[in-house]
Amino acid sequence: MVRRVSASQLRSMARQAQQKRRQAINKYNQQVRQHNQKVKQAVNKYNQAVRSYNSRVRANRAKIISEFDKLKSQKVTVKYTVYQQSVTTLHTYYSNLDSRFGDQAPNDMYNWFLDLSERETANSLAVSNQLYDDDQEQAVQVEELHDAELKDQLKEIDPELHDRWLGALFSLNENNPDASRHFCTSAREIFTSIFKKEAPNQVVLEKFPGCSTTQDGHPTRKVKVRYLLANKGIAEAAFEDFIDADVENIIQLFGIFNDGTHGSAGKYPMNQLSAIKKRVQDGLFFLTELVLT
Repeated sequence: MVRRVSASQLRSMARQAQQKRRQAINKYNQQVRQHNQKVKQAVNKYNQAVRSYNSRVRANRAKIISEFDKLKSQKVTVKYTVYQQSVTTLHTYYSNLDSRFGDQAPNDMYNWFLDLSERETANSLAVSNQLYDDDQEQAVQVEELHDAELKDQLKEIDPELHDRWLGALFSLNENNPDASRHFCTSAREIFTSIFKKEAPNQVVLEKFPGCSTTQDGHPTRKVKVRYLLANKGIAEAAFEDFIDADVENIIQLFGIFNDGTHGSAGKYPMNQLSAIKKRVQDGLFFLTELVLT
């Protein structure tokens, strides 16, 4: 039986239908606005990241040029000869990277490691120049020395490394005449532990049979770097050269500060301790970025 609908009911039904249609249109328009807003936010975030990246790159490139020019004018002393050679080697490998990928990196991963490589090169040059500035001590806040910026990355790899890093930072005290040696010893152990844990000898040898080995038959550090890069999907000799040279440069730095050449106990001014800490901290950050997924 056909339902009878009065005129008032018909008007009510029409109003309800119109209301539903308006609600559907409003909902659709709201979803469009939300989508457009998200797109706009994503574009703004990307543009901000690009501007930030470009700013860092420009700053690091300017620093590299300035510090390299300054280094060339320094009178090289015997005790710094080997270290300065490693600084120059690192700069050469960075220049190779920059000329190969600077304006045409294959993807964001390459760009990120290029950015880090640039910072490492700038830090290396800056520390080298600091070694010659014994009489130019600058004010450094103690908080800068004890800022444990790396703690989360190291804890993710191994909580013990996190504790060791905190111990290394704790030793950086101007009242500790052996601060540099304590710091460098702990920091070097962290580098060694990361390579040992994240690039085990047997695993690396299975991945690259017939690779270069040490006298003990273990894969060289450079081969381990190749293994870590391969895990990131990067197979580039230029990156292998740079990262291996970067770690070697830091190890050479450890050698200088472990010798205790500044005074009987190897005491260093706060600005040099700060430069050491930044150099090592950024180097460890680079390495943790290489091993963490």
